[in-house]
Amino acid sequence: MEDTERLERAQEALGYTFQNPEYLSQSLRHPSSTDQRLDSCERMEFLGDAILGMVVVDYLYRAFGSMEEGEMTKIKSAVVSRASCAVVAARVGLGELVILGKGMIGRRELPQSVLASVYESVVGALYLDGGLEPARAFILRDMEDRIRRADRSGHQSNFKSVLQQVAVQRELGVPMYHVLDEKGPDHAKCFEVCVELGGDRFPSCWAASKKQAEQDAALEALHDLGLAYRGERDEVLIRLNPVE
Repeated sequence: MEDTERLERAQEALGYTFQNPEYLSQSLRHPSSTDQRLDSCERMEFLGDAILGMVVVDYLYRAFGSMEEGEMTKIKSAVVSRASCAVVAARVGLGELVILGKGMIGRRELPQSVLASVYESVVGALYLDGGLEPARAFILRDMEDRIRRADRSGHQSNFKSVLQQVAVQRELGVPMYHVLDEKGPDHAKCFEVCVELGGDRFPSCWAASKKQAEQDAALEALHDLGLAYRGERDEVLIRLNPVE
């Protein structure tokens, strides 16, 4: 493939026109294709990895106002994993555009590590050429849905985070959690908590800790809003866009 065609196809896949196409060209250059490591994509990959992590964490911080740092770390790790980056790179066609050395040309399938590497290096190239915004736009174009799915699946037990997301989407203000009562000795207290949102107070819940009572109260609110229901195995499922 000629360099001109490669760059045109890459820019079309990225949805961005480079002011300095050399950034893009270098981001597609696998280390096996050059004797000079500084001419390959490795430095851009290092930069892109940092930009990717920052964009995902920034999105989580803004979109899920009550999500604790431990939960954000779990979702970030899932979303920016090499497997995830490789899937996105293959989907947008970057694997067909990587400049490879002779030993790798003709392989039926590129290793996951190569696909992940080119994804991160392209993010770095976008940042170097146009700043944070084009890099952010490219990342979230594919990763936003993966973030949402990660939150809805493996991390859905954080019902406070889900309720916060609903509050932002519906412009209901900030959910307020109230301790209505507490019982038991100091070493084994139970707490009754309810949540108030948008002028409505939802059913209260008892639990052995304030944190758990708040989570249970958030789930009650989601039930009342028609956004939480039980699956076939009695698991809690969230439907953020309920069928009218």
